[in-house]
Amino acid sequence: MKELVVISGKGGTGKTSVAAALAILARQAVIADCDVDAADLHLLLQPQKSESQIFRSGHVAMVDTEACIGCGTCMRVCRFEAIQLDPVSGKAVIDPLACEGCGACTDVCLSSALWFEERECGRWLVSQTRAGTLVHARLNIGAENSGKLVSLVRKKARSLAEEQKVPWIIVDGPPGTGCAVIASITNADAVLVVAEATVSGQHDWKRVAQLAQYFKIPLFVCVNRGDIHPLLTAEIEAEALVLNAQFLGTIPYDQKFNQAQWQGLTIVETQVGPASLVIRSLWDQIQQQFKP
Repeated sequence: MKELVVISGKGGTGKTSVAAALAILARQAVIADCDVDAADLHLLLQPQKSESQIFRSGHVAMVDTEACIGCGTCMRVCRFEAIQLDPVSGKAVIDPLACEGCGACTDVCLSSALWFEERECGRWLVSQTRAGTLVHARLNIGAENSGKLVSLVRKKARSLAEEQKVPWIIVDGPPGTGCAVIASITNADAVLVVAEATVSGQHDWKRVAQLAQYFKIPLFVCVNRGDIHPLLTAEIEAEALVLNAQFLGTIPYDQKFNQAQWQGLTIVETQVGPASLVIRSLWDQIQQQFKP
């Protein structure tokens, strides 16, 4: 069983569209949507939910209004301005979005009116799709600890893949180089970077490639909409050689991407076109690398 993580240096490169197409081509795979801050893979795979669980991480302060004496001590020690005194009742009021769960308020409370509860940060789900089992999640608005949720999603995906005895785990990772990306690629078998032929895309793909190199993960790269700026695409291909990444090809701009998405499909499920042919070639090359 091999785990391929599809990532990008920045948002908007077409990473999720490519990941969904590869999941369709894999036929036998468990899919994991690890872009938990902006999970969109379900829009293309139309999942039927079979399991849903609350994700809790960290803590948030709570107030016992009957015990609170309104002294304001907690408000004065809170560095995040998460506590205010209600102008009517005079009791402490917690802003859960501002609370960092540091515990300072509970330490100084004169009436023991403050305590901590586990924070509900989002949900993770297991669903069935036409491409296979999908493990996905979404953080609540303003919630944190996306790296921890990513690790949970990957762990569940691997467990299901072992149970179902499928040869592939296809992961749609988050963009950028933050902790969620690190949680997505750690111990993966290979990383596919979907780059973009723009100045920012060229800069950011190198950063994420260097991150994969740091973890000694085999690295593939392709350029989406590369025919829009052939010069930058050629520069990215040359940089791939320097960074010891295997350049798999250039996906041309193709309006069939949009037409397929309007139908809730991936591009490889619609009529054959230039972009779908290149994506099929990408998948063939990736499989060839892992043949016994």
